[in-house]
Amino acid sequence: MRDTATVPVAHAPVPLIDLKAQRSRIGAQIEAAIKRVLDHGAYIMGPEVLEAEKRLGALSGAQHVISCSNGTTAMVMALMAWDISRGDAVFVPSFTFTATAEVAPIVGATPVFVDVLPDTFNMDPDSLERAIAVAEQTGLKPRVVIPVDLFGQPADHDAIRSVADKHGLLILDDAAQSFGARYKTKKLGAIADITTTSFYPSKPLGCYGDGGAVFTNNEDWARKLTEVRVHGQGRDRNENMRIGLTGRFDSIQAAVLLEKLAIFEEECEARQTIADRYNAGLAGAVTTPHVRPDCTSVWAQYTISSPRRDKIVAALTAKNISTALFYARPIHTQTPYRGFPVAAGGLPVTERLAQEVVSLPMHPYLAADVQDEIIAAVRAAAL
Repeated sequence: MRDTATVPVAHAPVPLIDLKAQRSRIGAQIEAAIKRVLDHGAYIMGPEVLEAEKRLGALSGAQHVISCSNGTTAMVMALMAWDISRGDAVFVPSFTFTATAEVAPIVGATPVFVDVLPDTFNMDPDSLERAIAVAEQTGLKPRVVIPVDLFGQPADHDAIRSVADKHGLLILDDAAQSFGARYKTKKLGAIADITTTSFYPSKPLGCYGDGGAVFTNNEDWARKLTEVRVHGQGRDRNENMRIGLTGRFDSIQAAVLLEKLAIFEEECEARQTIADRYNAGLAGAVTTPHVRPDCTSVWAQYTISSPRRDKIVAALTAKNISTALFYARPIHTQTPYRGFPVAAGGLPVTERLAQEVVSLPMHPYLAADVQDEIIAAVRAAAL
């Protein structure tokens, strides 16, 4: 009879993000918070929503916070409040999630694709300059630039502001992956003209469904954003001030968010500790993430790059360790976006990164022994 004790048994899958571990910590608080919503019955825009907006404003330093239904809607609301439409150029990186680019054609504008920097993976200001020239040559009016604070780290906002001011562009910061991070002395939310974020469950600060928020220090834009959020509504539902949409945040998701806000800064510190261990363990084997010394990251993803990316993915998959390719296909190569302009000289960094990047498990509850196994497997496959 075969000795089954000698048959290797794979360990349980290692998830990219472990929301179950977080829930085991604050599950009772979340359930109590949801019950309070069920008891008072104000399911849409209830008191939890107002409290969440207040807390988000205090954390970000933004004077006005308008919560909404998701991060994509947040960006659409901003473009609508600015009256962005047909003939307008909106500059976006191609190395990001599709939502950043899709908001431009949703309002009738044209996305123009910009390359990213090879170290931070964030928007390249020089490529932005070239993209503006292309837009003007094709008869588009440059209106908005949407830098993305990718994987948790802020873009180079001073450099982007310099280009934007030179060309009269508004800045809409897509902080869907980076809320809570700091650029120099400021938290994201009070740096760009308007900042948006997402509370999708996998984000460092997420709820248990869809949610998002818009941040600004401009009172007039805040009023317009509030109108857009509810069908362009003015003083009451019988008055419509502009074209709007349905973008409200629901009270149950706000209740979940409030409980997660209570542990958010502690979780960000844990993410940094895990990132530091990855950096030390993977040095010399792969290109580890570069965070500017004047910035912090909330580590929405821990993304390495290597010409041996596919071998690394195969090795980790064999060990039941999850990975993800953010982003294996740049937006400008996708079918709906192939006809839109790109910066002069193309997007060579974006296209190279798409062939080399892989994201490893990253969450505040990643055990040290599991992380050591991940590091060992990556090194063995990469060297």
